[in-house]
Amino acid sequence: MRLPGGWELILILAIVILLFGPGRISNIAGEIGRSIREFRSGIQEAEEEDTSQPEEVKGQDDQG
Repeated sequence: MRLPGGWELILILAIVILLFGPGRISNIAGEIGRSIREFRSGIQEAEEEDTSQPEEVKGQDDQG
């Protein structure tokens, strides 16, 4: 299965604009952008938490 070419993409874009309107499309794009930013910041926070916590000392469980 091949990817859509230039004219096919233009036709799809025209149909999307007719269905949703240019105003709604810009709102959708903004919401997607905010979601991506929140997702990235969540990943960064999780990585910072992982690196800030000290690793357990090996052999500690054996002495218990």
